[in-house]
Amino acid sequence: METELLQKFITAVQPLKEKEWEVFAGIWQPFECRRKTVLTAAGETERYLYFVLEGVQRAFYIGDEHREATIVFTYPPSFSGVADSFLTQTPSKFFFETLTASKFLRTSYKQLEELINQYPPIQQLVFKLTAFALKGVLERQVEIQCYSAEEKFRALLRRSPHVLQMIPHKYLASYVGIDPTTFSKLLGSVRL
Repeated sequence: METELLQKFITAVQPLKEKEWEVFAGIWQPFECRRKTVLTAAGETERYLYFVLEGVQRAFYIGDEHREATIVFTYPPSFSGVADSFLTQTPSKFFFETLTASKFLRTSYKQLEELINQYPPIQQLVFKLTAFALKGVLERQVEIQCYSAEEKFRALLRRSPHVLQMIPHKYLASYVGIDPTTFSKLLGSVRL
């Protein structure tokens, strides 16, 4: 069943009692899309929270001169979407797209908000998930501002070595914040 992976993920963060799990599981609907589908565009408000069952996605920013900066990748099992836009219900500054065909469970902001207001343990779960996401963002900020190109590359390999086979290297270079040529050179020379 599709919600089994979601339940396993949730239980690792904060187990829910049977009743709370049932209502939480009940708000998720299956959703599929093809590769290179833009699910949220800059300027739109993120209406859905996704839980990734299959596939790889990315959130990215397009700056001046159409330069792209990949902000985050998601793949199973993880939550996905443009988190800040979803949580604040304000227009996104980022695009959210699938890099491969993807299968999700998704829920709307309204559905999740209703449960948060009714069930304190679900509110606590969302708080913890948001706190972990913020922790990851702050750690990435340090990497981006303080690490050399090689240190950024090594951090990526330590954290997620499997992404080298899952994600095109041009997107990984953008995520790490280095030139694709430098990324290729590091790929050939750096070993952990």
